[in-house]
Amino acid sequence: MIGQVIFIIILLGAAYLFGKNVAKIRRNILLGRPVNRSDNPGERWRTMARVALGQSKMVRRPIAGVLHILVYAGFVIINIEVLEILIDGIFGSHRIFAAPLGSLYGLLIGGFEVLALLVLLSCVVFLIRRNIIRLKRFSGREMTAWPKSDANYILIIEILLMTAFLTMNAADYKLQVLHFGHYIKAGNFPVSTFLAPLLSAKAGTLVIIERSCWWFHIIGILAFLNYLPYSKHFHILLAFPNTYYSKLEPKGQFSNMSSVTNEVKAMLDPAFVPPAADISRFGAKDVTDLTWKNLMDAYTCTECGRCTSVCPANITGKLLSPRKIMMDTRDRLTEVGNNLDKNGKDHTDDKSLLDNYITREELWACTTCNACVQACPVNIDPLNIIMQMRQYVVMEESQAPSSLNNMFGNMENNGAPWKYSQADRFNWNK
Repeated sequence: MIGQVIFIIILLGAAYLFGKNVAKIRRNILLGRPVNRSDNPGERWRTMARVALGQSKMVRRPIAGVLHILVYAGFVIINIEVLEILIDGIFGSHRIFAAPLGSLYGLLIGGFEVLALLVLLSCVVFLIRRNIIRLKRFSGREMTAWPKSDANYILIIEILLMTAFLTMNAADYKLQVLHFGHYIKAGNFPVSTFLAPLLSAKAGTLVIIERSCWWFHIIGILAFLNYLPYSKHFHILLAFPNTYYSKLEPKGQFSNMSSVTNEVKAMLDPAFVPPAADISRFGAKDVTDLTWKNLMDAYTCTECGRCTSVCPANITGKLLSPRKIMMDTRDRLTEVGNNLDKNGKDHTDDKSLLDNYITREELWACTTCNACVQACPVNIDPLNIIMQMRQYVVMEESQAPSSLNNMFGNMENNGAPWKYSQADRFNWNK
């Protein structure tokens, strides 16, 4: 009974902390401007099923894609057993599903063990790729000590959880063979059977090992759950809504600013009455000027570096890194949220996403080729953030680069980006 009480207290505490942190992230995301992403729900569900659930964009890099699918599917499926662990922990039972499921239970446990081994091996390979092979896309000036450590922490946690799961089963298997106490024969153990000879043959020691691994496994999962909101691995949860609300239009199609479009319509048609609009700023200077979808993108980014690895500006040595754009947006949004919690909604810290986090050199290095958007495994759109910040620099500050200012002048005077007058436009034919 004492164990059950302790378990329930830990479970309720973990659920409360997770709910509190998720609510804070939701609040931060909703600081963004509104944008309608509720159209065409059928297509959105299909996109989510294909990209988030089906991992369709992950396999474009086959090795990483297959390993990620193993970790993703294995970890999710294995955690189905968490339901049994929760029930056992609350009611003090042991393998409560064994009797009602019969032979199916053995099949499930056997499958869980094989998946656990695959997850463990995949995580080892991921650690090798990051820390021994040191793939280039895992480096960059934005990849400081914390982002690198964060990735390693998650992989190590998953290895420890899978090891605890298999060791727990190995001890359980030996206790079943000894017909000790309540350890009735339940489940098949194709992997942990090979670990069993490494464990003590004494029943009392085996019980300690089995219980210790049981507690470590469930507390580890609850701790992992509460670590996610502080980690880039929050994409485990946000990948699904993020792909659902992703852009359905062609990647290269830009959205006009409605306020500017209405002004042009009014100039062309005196009878046109533009609708009332609450425009406090053209473009985006800080995170609160971005849309809530941009902010959800920032929290969904897993820092995999696929976007930066295909960015032509970054490849040619320019300062731009699409991954850094997303990481900076998330860091600034977290800072704004913390300021709200500490100082209230009227507090200003005289900082902004532009200049304090993202430099103008980064913004103007972008070629708007959409390679980063196409490469992202969860449909994140760094280009949209870049373009909104460019709009602010041009329309609010009038600080476009000289080459663009020349183009703007030519368009105003000549009706084309070039310096030639309209009367000379067809001279090339002579």
